[in-house]
Amino acid sequence: MVVLLSAVCCAAPVSNAISAYVALQSAANGDGGAVVDGGTAAGIPPRMLAAYKKAVQQVGKQVPRCRGMRWPILAGIAKVESNHAIGRAVSAGGDIRPKIYGVLLNGSGAGGNTTVFPDTDNGRFDGTASGERAVGPFQFLPSTWEGVGQDAGSDGTADPHNADDAALGAAIYLCGDGRDLSQRSQLKAAIFQYNRSSEYVVNVLSWIDQYAAAAKSPDLKDVSGTVRTVIDAALSQRGVPYSWGGGNASGPSYGICCSPSGKSGTATKGFDCSGLTTYAYAKAGIRLPRTAAAQAGVGRRIPASSGTSALEPGDLVFYAYAPGRDSTIYHVGIYVGGGQMVNAPRPGTVVRLDPVDAMSGYAGGARLL
Repeated sequence: MVVLLSAVCCAAPVSNAISAYVALQSAANGDGGAVVDGGTAAGIPPRMLAAYKKAVQQVGKQVPRCRGMRWPILAGIAKVESNHAIGRAVSAGGDIRPKIYGVLLNGSGAGGNTTVFPDTDNGRFDGTASGERAVGPFQFLPSTWEGVGQDAGSDGTADPHNADDAALGAAIYLCGDGRDLSQRSQLKAAIFQYNRSSEYVVNVLSWIDQYAAAAKSPDLKDVSGTVRTVIDAALSQRGVPYSWGGGNASGPSYGICCSPSGKSGTATKGFDCSGLTTYAYAKAGIRLPRTAAAQAGVGRRIPASSGTSALEPGDLVFYAYAPGRDSTIYHVGIYVGGGQMVNAPRPGTVVRLDPVDAMSGYAGGARLL
């Protein structure tokens, strides 16, 4: 088993809105792709990101008991509902044009809708008096917007087609009577209330986790040269999904089947741990062997007995089932300083920053730079 695990690194078990009919827009507007570029924006248009951050600052006035609201939560919802209104023009004031409309919920079966929802706004928000349809980047039904819509921009109008207003309305809706969204269970409940679909909850949570991972930035002010090239390359992939056997010198790729816990990477384009290190070092012109155990044989070995304080930015960090026996190494990361590493942990996660003690069996490091 140990030999099998060392063949491809990182084996561990996977972890895990307005109402159900808004799920009709999930498949149409969310693309399910990976966040390839890191940084706080993580591929989000700057004006939309500004709206999400503004809503986080304002929601406490509307729902004082709300805790744990973060911009990645709003970004996860908006990614699935409208792909951040990409393709539309967003004015400095937040107005989105052309406006975003969902399918007409008239029970016709088009787009998957089978239930008739009578018109409630005479077309004021959804542009038709023939029935209801979800509107704006957060896909509110007009009837729901009437209950949560707020004027975030102080222009006198609460408009679901305005990025600032819509983001604040979504934050209010998710907060409910005062949820603590830092608690995973309450966050799941809020997303489920937004759209009563378990598949929707999983999809939104995956985007929230990706944006949260991409938002973290280590202090690299004293890191330069080739070391900086390697670390920047690894950090640029934050938010990219873990894929068993995925990743190479060219970037993320589809993986293989299967991890010891039965997780396949064949349908996921991303990285496993050694795929990520292979990619990052390739950016500095260094070719690494493909597996974590083989990578331990490259460069100057830093013994585990020296402790993690002996690590320097750019070092490979190893983990083994039997520390002291490199043949049992099962995992590798890239140290960035401050006790952190860029890490592709396991199936069901994304490339992210983790403490060096996040994995068990610290087995030292290797210095190639």
